[in-house]
Amino acid sequence: MIKRIAQTAGFSGLLAALLLTLLQSFWVAPLILEGETYENSAPATEQPSEHTHEAGVAAHEHSAEAWAPEDGWQRVLSTTGGNLVVAVGFALMLAGLYSLRTPGRSWEGLLWGLGGFATFSLAPSLGLPPELPGTAAADLTLRQYWWVGTATATAVGLALIVFGRHWALRIVGLVLLLVPHVIGAPQPEVHASLAPEALEHQFIWASLITNALFWSALGLLSAWLYRHFAGSNAA
Repeated sequence: MIKRIAQTAGFSGLLAALLLTLLQSFWVAPLILEGETYENSAPATEQPSEHTHEAGVAAHEHSAEAWAPEDGWQRVLSTTGGNLVVAVGFALMLAGLYSLRTPGRSWEGLLWGLGGFATFSLAPSLGLPPELPGTAAADLTLRQYWWVGTATATAVGLALIVFGRHWALRIVGLVLLLVPHVIGAPQPEVHASLAPEALEHQFIWASLITNALFWSALGLLSAWLYRHFAGSNAA
């Protein structure tokens, strides 16, 4: 069982990470670079004190002292490495869940993948959408707490709705889905962005669609590989 989970996570995580990097390189990264031109060209007094911008499943912080990869092979290599770590971690999670509830068909992995997308990308982005460089943001710690709480509530809520055998459990699951958004995500005192609004919206959509494709691929690949390795080990 452990060997099957490791094989599934390793291969599906690698392939999904390569897909994510490819999508980011041609769609998301150019938008980040364009956003950085507005950030770098603005006077120092106009720079927001703290910001994050998400490209795919990971967000990274910028500061004056922090090292940042140069445009080109350094950025692609660092992005690929980060994507690989995250993708394998998520694939391990999916493979572990498959050991508890084995997919009857490989396409069922798509449903697990969409659940992962809803949990780790869609739900948190409703309160904290992906941000371009030069976007004002609330306190980082508060945002991290809200993100973790939202992802946890979404995961438990979806599980209760899908697998709950009693209507009361499904109602509790629905409530859990709504609670983080009723509480609301931490917001900056003043909403400000150096990039044009149209570019911000384009970046949000690009990030969400890229993540949706990543999770769909990860779900399908992991389910197919898990079933394949199960058959191989049985033989």
